[in-house]
Amino acid sequence: MGLALHCIANVGSREMAEAFAGEIPKILVAGDTMDSVKQSAALCLLRLYRTSPDLVPMGDWTSRVVHLLNDQHLGVVTAATSLITTLAQKNPEEFKTSVSLAVSRLSRIVTSASTDLQDYTYYFVPAPWLSVKLLRLLQCYPPPEDPAVRGRLTECLETILNKAQEPPKSKKVQHSNAKNAVLFEAISLIIHHDSEPNLLVRACNQLGQFLQHRETNLRYLALESMCTLASSEFSHEAVKTHIETVTNALKTERDVSVRQRAVDLLYAMCDRSNAQQIVAEMLSYLETADYSIREEIVLKVAILAEKYAVDYTWYVDTILNLIRIAGDYVSEEVWYRVIQIVINRDDVQGYAAKTVFEALQAPACHENLVKVGGYILGEFGNLIAGDPRSSPLIQFNLLHSKFHLCSVPTRALLLSTYIKFVNLFPEVKTTIQDVLRSDSQLKNADVELQQRAVEYLRLSTVASTDILATVLEEMPPFPERESSILAKLKKKKGPSTVTDLEEAKRERSADINGGPEPAPASASATSTPSPSADLLGLGAAPPAPVGPPPSSGGLLVDVFSDSPSAVAPLAPGSEDNFARFVCKNNGVLFENQLLQIGLKSEFRQNLGRMFIFYGNKTSTQFLSFTPTLICSDDLRANLSLQTKPVDPTVDGGAQVQQVVNIECVSDFTEAPVLNIQFRTLHPALVDRTVPSDRQWSPARPWRYGGTFQNVSVKLPITLNKFFQPTEMASQDFFQRWKQLSNPQQEVQNIFKAKHPMDTEITKAKIIGFGSALLEEVDPNPANFVGAGIIHTKTTQIGCLLRLEPNLQAQMYRLTLRTSKETVSQRLCELLSEQF
Repeated sequence: MGLALHCIANVGSREMAEAFAGEIPKILVAGDTMDSVKQSAALCLLRLYRTSPDLVPMGDWTSRVVHLLNDQHLGVVTAATSLITTLAQKNPEEFKTSVSLAVSRLSRIVTSASTDLQDYTYYFVPAPWLSVKLLRLLQCYPPPEDPAVRGRLTECLETILNKAQEPPKSKKVQHSNAKNAVLFEAISLIIHHDSEPNLLVRACNQLGQFLQHRETNLRYLALESMCTLASSEFSHEAVKTHIETVTNALKTERDVSVRQRAVDLLYAMCDRSNAQQIVAEMLSYLETADYSIREEIVLKVAILAEKYAVDYTWYVDTILNLIRIAGDYVSEEVWYRVIQIVINRDDVQGYAAKTVFEALQAPACHENLVKVGGYILGEFGNLIAGDPRSSPLIQFNLLHSKFHLCSVPTRALLLSTYIKFVNLFPEVKTTIQDVLRSDSQLKNADVELQQRAVEYLRLSTVASTDILATVLEEMPPFPERESSILAKLKKKKGPSTVTDLEEAKRERSADINGGPEPAPASASATSTPSPSADLLGLGAAPPAPVGPPPSSGGLLVDVFSDSPSAVAPLAPGSEDNFARFVCKNNGVLFENQLLQIGLKSEFRQNLGRMFIFYGNKTSTQFLSFTPTLICSDDLRANLSLQTKPVDPTVDGGAQVQQVVNIECVSDFTEAPVLNIQFRTLHPALVDRTVPSDRQWSPARPWRYGGTFQNVSVKLPITLNKFFQPTEMASQDFFQRWKQLSNPQQEVQNIFKAKHPMDTEITKAKIIGFGSALLEEVDPNPANFVGAGIIHTKTTQIGCLLRLEPNLQAQMYRLTLRTSKETVSQRLCELLSEQF
C-alpha cells in the first residue's frame, strides 16, 4: 500500500485525483492503518490537493484528521501538519480545532530535552521541522480565544525566545540553522498575532542582535522581519532604537539584497521624529545605490518627504535634491506631486519659486528639474520678480537657455511657461513673441510644438489684457486624491507588502501632509497627465505612440510612412568594432558620413549601465529617429535590458543620449543587436508651399521627404563584462586549478597571434577583460595567469585562465577552467580574438 501511495503522489495527475481522492482520506483516518502508511497517505493527499483541490472532497474525515496531531509517531504528526496547514488556508473553519492541538503538541516539543526525542532531535534541537510546521499552522488563525490555550502558547513562544539567548550546545552550523529556523518562525507568529506587547518587544530585541551577525542570511531575515514589526504599534518604538545599525548596513553591506531590506526597514520605521534623518541617509545612499533599486528608493524618499514634512521648505529642498542625485529615476508621478503640493499651499509658493530659480542656474540641470522649474516659475515667478537678481527677463533667459537641451514634451511645457510670462510680465512680451515667431518654432517638425507656438503667438497678439488674464490665470488647487507616488510604490512592491504596511502606518499617524492629488489638466477626467503637463489647462498633448503606426496598406502610402522596415543586416566592420569593446567599455562603436554612435559603460557584479550617444554629423535634422534593441528569446531569458526612449528628432550637429540598464540573469553567448532607423531631411523639402485647394494648419503639417536610413550593429554586452577580479596566492590558484580538472570544465585554444606580442598590451587586455592579473603565480614568468568570478542573478561562476605565449612560433595557448562548460567556451572565444 505504501508503494502504491508513493506512485500516486509521484504521478500526481488529475486522473489520479479523480480515481483515488475519495479513498485516501479513509486510509488516513482508519484506526488499523500502520504509521508509515498514514504518513504516506497524508503526503499523497497533500500532493493531490495541490494538483486538483476541487477533486478532494471535504467530509467527516476532516474532523478526524485533526486528531493526528496527537499521534505518538512524530513522522505521522509532521506529515499531518503539512496537510492540515494547506487545507486550513482554504477552509479555516473546517480545521479551527487544530489550534489547541497544535499548541499542545508544540508545548511538549519546546519543553522537552534533546534526549526525550532522540529519533527526531537534530543537532541538539528537538524536532525542528515539526516545530516550524506547527508554528506555520498557527499563523493560519488569530490568537486563541481560550485563555488557557493562549497562555500556553505565550509560554511556548517565551521559551523559544529564551533558548535563543542560551549559549549554543554545538559549534556546528547545522545546530544554529535548526535553532534559528524555529526562532524566526516563532517571531513570525508573534508578529502575525500582534497582541502581546512584551513578546513583540522581545522579538525586536532578538532581531536587533542578528543585525550585526556575521552570517548574511541572518542579517537579511532580521531586516525583513523587523520591517513587519515596525508596523505594530507595540514594537514600533523598539524598532526605532536600531536606526544607527540599519543606516550603517546601508553603507557597509556587500550584498545588494540586504541593502534593499535595510532601505525597506528605514522606510517602515520612519515617523515624524526621525524623518529628516532617514531621508538624509537614503539620499546619501542613493548616490551609490544599485541601479535595480534606485527607482524604488526615489519613490520612498518622495513619499516620506511629503508625509512627514513639518516645514514644506524642507520638502521642496528634498525633492529638488532627489532630482539632482537621481534625475533619471524620478518618475513623472514624483515631479507631478511637487507641483500639486506647491500649488495647493500658499505658504511655500514663493520659496519654491526662489529655490527652483537658484537650482536652474547650475550649468547642468536634469530635465525633470527644468520641468519643475518651468511649471513653478510660470505660475509663481511673479513672487520673486521684485528682486533684481530674478527679474522677469532673467527668469525667461534662464529657462530659454535650457530649451534646446530638452525633449519635445519639456519644450512644450516651456512654451506654455512663456505664454504665462506674457500675462505675468508684460515687459518681456516682445522678447517672447520673437521666440515664438522664429522659424525653429513656427516651422518645427514636431506638430505639438508647432501648434503651441502658432496658437500662443496669436493669443499674445490679438487678445486684450483682460482676456489674457482670464485664459492664463493661476492654476486652481487640485482636488483631493490618493498620492500617485504611493499608488506606484504599491504597484511596484505588490499588495502583500507595502499596502499592509502603509495602512498600519496611517493608523499611527492620521494626518498625511501635502496637497491632494490633482486631476489631469485636460478635458477628460480619466486621462493621465502627459509629461508636458499643460499649464493652460486647455488639454494635454496626446501621448506619443508606443509602436509604429499601422500601414494603410497602399503602396504609395507605405512609401511616405514612417513605419520601420525590416531590420538591416549588420553594418560593415560591425564585428571588428564589437571585438574591440570586449576589453574596453568606452569609445566609438560605429561611424559613417551621417551618424556616429559612441558608448560609455559601467558594470558592477551582475548589473551594468550603458550610455549610448547618437551624433548627427549632418547639418539637417534626423526625423522619426528610432533606436531598437533586438534580442533572441534565449538571450532575453538570460539578459535583462531596460531602455529609455530618445527624442525622435535629432537636430543637425546635435547629439542625443540613450540609457540602457543591464542585468545578467544567467550566462549567455549571444549579443544584442542595436537597430537604428531614421529619415534624413533634404534641405529642398523644407518649403511649406501649400496647394491652393488645400489648407495647411499646424495640426496637419505636410510630411517631409528624405532618405530612409536603416543601420544595425552588435552591442558589446558580453559575458566577461560581469567579471569581478579575484586576487589569489600561487598555492590557492593551483589548488583550485586542480579542482577544476574535469574535461567539461576546461576549454583550450591554440591560435596564431593576430597582433604584435607585446607584454604590456597583453597585460592590459587581460585586466580589461575583467579578471585579476596574478603576478608570480606561474612557474614560467612569461605566462599570464588570471582569476575572477562571473556574477549573474542566479549564480556565481569562478574562472581561472592561463595564457602561454610562444614568441618564436608567434602563437598562443589559452586555457580556461570554470565550473560551467558553456562559460569556459564563451570566455575562451572572446579572449582568443584579442591577441
